[in-house]
Amino acid sequence: MALTLAATPLGNPGDASPRLKDAIAAAEIIAAEDSRRFHRLCSDIGVTFTGRVISFFEGNETERSQEILQYLHEGKNVLVVSDAGMPTISDPGFRLARDAMAQNLEVKVIPGPSAPVMAVALSGLATDRFSFEGFTPRALGARQAAFEALRFEERTMVFFEAPHRLVESLQDASAIFGSDRRGAICREMTKTYEETIRGSLAELLTWAQSKEVLGEITLVIAGAEAGTAEKSADQMVTRVREFEAAGMDRKSAISTVADEFDLPKRIVYAAVVDANKMSK
Repeated sequence: MALTLAATPLGNPGDASPRLKDAIAAAEIIAAEDSRRFHRLCSDIGVTFTGRVISFFEGNETERSQEILQYLHEGKNVLVVSDAGMPTISDPGFRLARDAMAQNLEVKVIPGPSAPVMAVALSGLATDRFSFEGFTPRALGARQAAFEALRFEERTMVFFEAPHRLVESLQDASAIFGSDRRGAICREMTKTYEETIRGSLAELLTWAQSKEVLGEITLVIAGAEAGTAEKSADQMVTRVREFEAAGMDRKSAISTVADEFDLPKRIVYAAVVDANKMSK
């Protein structure tokens, strides 16, 4: 008995591995994010399955996980597949895998296509270190806060984004990371109309605004230059002290510098506190 998490093609059926085909044919229970898409995948790759197919998506993941754990305890082999890519990675499966491991049940992985990894390779940006940030938050404030937390992230950053929110995300990214920060939009990877647009965030925004963007989108943004956070902190502290020397109280000085650097006041305040600690 084992729980197997299997990566499926992003769009091109030719990317299905022999191990994936064998696992589908042998599984007793197949937990699929969308049963209709799973049936189509099997048809496209020429695989016949005999196992029972059950739905396993975000809306029923908690309840269904308990059912799947019971199947595993009964000695059945369970295969988990998402619509594309690896289950658990911005797809259902994490809670199930975590609970299975906690119960000392065997968990296996069949590797395969990965949108984040493919996008980094296509982006032309640094590949030695990168972070996958999942889907950007839908709400404006939450998305801006998420980007703000990554302002000084030095690793290449990878995001999933819905096509109808791409312009808004690029506007926020340009405002927080800087319009000259490099990035790439990877659209419809491995599919018929695959394309990758590379350039500054300003250029990517212009491209996105010029057309109706459709399909699966992965957004890649270059990390900040090494030492940017330290340099910015030093500059902020220097400016706060200049305003204080001119007679301004600290609270007003921090507020003024925050406006000057287009940063939340809490970041400027933290930089001043850290600098004071270092000087003691």
